[in-house]
Amino acid sequence: MRSRLRQLYLLIVVIVFQGCMIGPDYKRPDSSSVVPSEFAFDSNTSDTQDEMATSISSTWWELYQDPVLNNLVAKALENNTDIKLAVARVEEADAYLQEVGAALFPTIDFKSNATRSRISEVSVIPVFPGLNAVRQIYRISLSFAYELDFWGKVRRAKEAATAQALATHYARDTVYLSLSGLVTTNYLLLRSLDAQLSVSRDILHDLEESLRITKQRLASGFNSALDVYQAETIHSNKVAEITELTRQRAISEHQLAVLTGLLDLKLEEGDIETLPIPPSPPAGLPSSLLEARPDVRQAEEQVIAATSNIGVAKAALFPSIMLTSSFGRESITLGNLVKSAANIWTAGVHLNLPIFDAGRLLARLDQASAQQKQALASYENSIRTAFREVNDALVAVRQSSEKETALQASKDSARKALQIAENRYKSGFSGYFDLLVSQRAHNDVALAVIQSRQNRLIATVDLFKALGGGWEAESLRRTPLGFLKFLNK
Repeated sequence: MRSRLRQLYLLIVVIVFQGCMIGPDYKRPDSSSVVPSEFAFDSNTSDTQDEMATSISSTWWELYQDPVLNNLVAKALENNTDIKLAVARVEEADAYLQEVGAALFPTIDFKSNATRSRISEVSVIPVFPGLNAVRQIYRISLSFAYELDFWGKVRRAKEAATAQALATHYARDTVYLSLSGLVTTNYLLLRSLDAQLSVSRDILHDLEESLRITKQRLASGFNSALDVYQAETIHSNKVAEITELTRQRAISEHQLAVLTGLLDLKLEEGDIETLPIPPSPPAGLPSSLLEARPDVRQAEEQVIAATSNIGVAKAALFPSIMLTSSFGRESITLGNLVKSAANIWTAGVHLNLPIFDAGRLLARLDQASAQQKQALASYENSIRTAFREVNDALVAVRQSSEKETALQASKDSARKALQIAENRYKSGFSGYFDLLVSQRAHNDVALAVIQSRQNRLIATVDLFKALGGGWEAESLRRTPLGFLKFLNK
């Protein structure tokens, strides 16, 4: 009875110690002490109340309603080498997590061996007469080993490995976000160049007509050769501008080809003005959305891993206990292995207690603590950087919208002024200089409107990227896609 009670007490002690873990538990830092609770955003500048209520999905590029862009982003996420590299790192981290988690379970090995040896007959220990100097031994055994995780060293190591695995998943999501933003930005730039080329060709056609009229007036004696030379200069400059825009478009197309893995990519010309402006974010956007950004989540998981590593380092200061046992059979003849007399077994408890190591284990603990402080500082810095990027993007969206409105009004006025100047020049009421000034003003503002639309759309891309893909509810995007199934294994 007493023996059973001692066994029960021993089992209770093991269970109690197995349930405790040395080291600090992770507590999320209060982000309100790092950044304000809301972003600086003026609700009066939002386009419409309906747009403000729109919730953006992770496939935010579909808001531009361009099937060509959707296909390019899909190809990039499928073929890009950076994505393949990030996915491979995720697979490596998941495999390492499984390796660390395996330490929570005992190891069981099956061993068998057969040896044949001969001993010396003239050695210090003589061979008895009639004893064969040649020996052979057959052995089979099943061994068991298990380290009792009294201080939570293995469980803390698994915590750290889990956090590192999650960090690699968020790093992959960061690559997804960055790549989709890069493809979208390059595509918008390409469509802006298409629009600039289209407008420039129309302007070139008008300049050719103006040059023809100027030459006719010179032949009729109504103006001087100066007007012709000025018209030819403007015409040649516009041809050079079209050549430069064509070069820039080709480079942008080549960049999209590399990003998507479609090296023979050829895109038909389009118009950036046909792309809709995505909805604006709602007023009072909470800064807690930053916690859903994949790079911020990655930084937080690294803090969790560093915190768990402190527990691993502390547990190394305490004794470790290993339970081992083996059972098998051994015989000098193969046939005797089936007899009970050939049974062999061992059982043991191994305790390892560090006594003196010249401060090596304490130094490792100090290193783990310092690494946790570094990870925490990096996490806070990532939140501040993300907050600045969102505010910058909000300002860019608002100001680019106002700038485009002003330039559009300027374009309308410049077009009317050009029509008046052309009519006055054709009627002989003004010289070519007045027409030249009006042409330059109209040409410049026509291209500026297109570039302003480009900047406005790219500002929305920057906003989506800064918000981690949109402004969905933060609780819906805390765990990376594809990792839930892995955690449930």
